[in-house]
Amino acid sequence: MWNSFFKNTGKCTRLMLRRDRVNIPVWILAVVILTLAIALAYPELSSTQQERQVMAETMTNPAITAMFGPGYSLDNYTYGVMMGHQMLLFTALAVAIMNILLVARHTRGDEESGRMEILRSLPVGKLSNPGAVSIVVIGTNILMGLIISFGMALLNIESIDLSGSLLYGAALAATGVFFASVTALFAQLNQSSRGVIGYSLAFLGLSYLLRAIGDVSYEAASFISPLGWIVRTEAYAANNWWPVIVMLAFAAIVFIGATYLNWIRDMGAGFLPEKQGPKTASRFLQSPLGLAFRLQKTGIIAWCTGVFLLGASYGSVLGDLEAYLESMEILKELFPVVEGLSLTEQFIPMLMSVMAIIATIPAVMFLLKLRSEESKNLTEHLVTRAVSRRNLLGGYLLISLTASVVLQFLSVVGLWAAGTAVMDEAIPLSTLLEAAAAYLPAIWVMIGLSVLLIGFFPKKTSIAWIYLAYSFFTVYMGELLQLPEWLARLNPFGHVSQIPVEDMNLAVAFMTTLLAAGLIIAGYKGFKKRDMQV
Repeated sequence: MWNSFFKNTGKCTRLMLRRDRVNIPVWILAVVILTLAIALAYPELSSTQQERQVMAETMTNPAITAMFGPGYSLDNYTYGVMMGHQMLLFTALAVAIMNILLVARHTRGDEESGRMEILRSLPVGKLSNPGAVSIVVIGTNILMGLIISFGMALLNIESIDLSGSLLYGAALAATGVFFASVTALFAQLNQSSRGVIGYSLAFLGLSYLLRAIGDVSYEAASFISPLGWIVRTEAYAANNWWPVIVMLAFAAIVFIGATYLNWIRDMGAGFLPEKQGPKTASRFLQSPLGLAFRLQKTGIIAWCTGVFLLGASYGSVLGDLEAYLESMEILKELFPVVEGLSLTEQFIPMLMSVMAIIATIPAVMFLLKLRSEESKNLTEHLVTRAVSRRNLLGGYLLISLTASVVLQFLSVVGLWAAGTAVMDEAIPLSTLLEAAAAYLPAIWVMIGLSVLLIGFFPKKTSIAWIYLAYSFFTVYMGELLQLPEWLARLNPFGHVSQIPVEDMNLAVAFMTTLLAAGLIIAGYKGFKKRDMQV
């Protein structure tokens, strides 16, 4: 009997791998490169034991603990311990997001698009898809964990040994499998892929918040969170394997539960009741802009909350940042002395660049939702009626441009509010707003590139994400890895005025804005003339 339920699971697995032949390798490659690049940078950051011990002292600050997790082996703060303490949690967050998107795509996403109904009409078992998802997810995370483990060990960096690297890679793989199982469970409860991703990301955010509260003040709360387990592996020191085992055990239980729910429910149904909407649509909802906003309202609220909290988390460490930068010779070289400015003020452009690139993610995502709707044949129903393509694209574009301004503002307010509470002399809000505004033209160029891709190359919109990832790498890691300056100049964020270190270059800002406008206009013309594509 069970064979019939899982019939042709292998073929379903090959189909998933075929569809994600680009996405999965890109995700794995991005995580691996980031991990290995950071590991290689640590010996340059602190070449002596004395510098590492000074850094270890800053790790006892409650704000730092809330961000990275509880410090360990602080009396012998080796490169391995630095890597495990400062990077494991944030890399685990990236891995969790990768798995959430992967599972949502192949579960509820396929049901929404009708692909699952076609697949189930073939000689395929009722549980073949959940089985295939499990195989793909587990295989992907094991492969990623092994590459990271052996890659770290082969770097031949002092204290980064094979045993600690195996635990580091296993912790990331276990995190990925766990959050994949949680997403598979939400896929049975919710009727839309948008809801599945929203609930899964909310669970991830709650896990991070519980861990932060527990690590700072109430340890029991941290043990409730799966992220609280993973930071207690103490890789490259105690090498505790119990968090990995516990996380995999819970993942197995949740996967089994999700599979059972998938077995007993109807196709397209969910166990959570859908909220009943009004009988008649409002005038706003009857417009392309209103529809675009309604489809993304939950995501907009979530991202606004997220960037505000991100800014607040950065602001919470500004009080100790001066002492931290003073203790690191290589960091002081990155921030040469500028008369009249503190090291903290000189660090603001780096914070702003990171927050601006992160704010670009939802801005581009809100715009590319139009392409997602088109690929599901939903846009075709609109353009065949009295809806102009100009207004259709304009609705998504207006949301994207507005979001870029609002998200920048919220991140600055969060940074300023938290920084004011911990700094003796807070940085003026006007200075932070000016620094954030300097990045708006660069964000608009990324939005303009996305419009251009939608207009002329709708099947190649992933180029926008690749270019954004490149921008983040060159801006964030360029100085640290001493990359050639021309590499940073190939992205719009590399031309932004570094306020408050330097004055706003209005000419560059104007030219960047002009470039963004040109890309948008060109994309508009392409979208107006081309055929709708699936």
